[in-house]
Amino acid sequence: MTFATPSLAPTTLSAKGLLLRPFRESDEPAVAEALRDADILRWATGSATVRAPVPERAAVWLGLRMAGWATGDAWFAITDEATGEFHGALGVREVNRLPDQAVVGYWVTPRSRGRGAARTALDTAAGWALAAPGDGGLGVHRISLDHARSNVASCRVAAAAGFRLEGVMRDFVKEPSGRRHDAHLHARLATDHPE
Repeated sequence: MTFATPSLAPTTLSAKGLLLRPFRESDEPAVAEALRDADILRWATGSATVRAPVPERAAVWLGLRMAGWATGDAWFAITDEATGEFHGALGVREVNRLPDQAVVGYWVTPRSRGRGAARTALDTAAGWALAAPGDGGLGVHRISLDHARSNVASCRVAAAAGFRLEGVMRDFVKEPSGRRHDAHLHARLATDHPE
């Protein structure tokens, strides 16, 4: 039995100088620039985006994310609260596909790496998703994320945001070239306490 969320109210979150807001059409140039990065294409875009002609990739990627709120996937543009600079993307997906659970994924632009944007965005979005609906959250109990084991930076971000390593999923990640990678599985629970 699943508890599907048919739609989510678009939400804006802020923390430590970052603004997480729903994507909008005007984000297309920044997304197009980000999608030039080989690591983002390799690990975080999905096959529909990679298969699209290069000039159309940003529109394909963005269209799917903008429509996500209507189907129960919360997609945030990670931006600088003061300047509006685009840092990346974060999605809280599959909300209640399994009861009281969600999945999170994220990426940041090359210019934003190493500045704490991914960790802050992940921690903020997880706090929102794990908070009770009466407190403005989604009320999920468990949020999981996975990343290719060779993506060491993503592992550090997950751990820093309180996502504990739970195990290894063999041949779980398939990059656009067809090459498969083992993946780390991390999760954060509503009952977890900061370490």
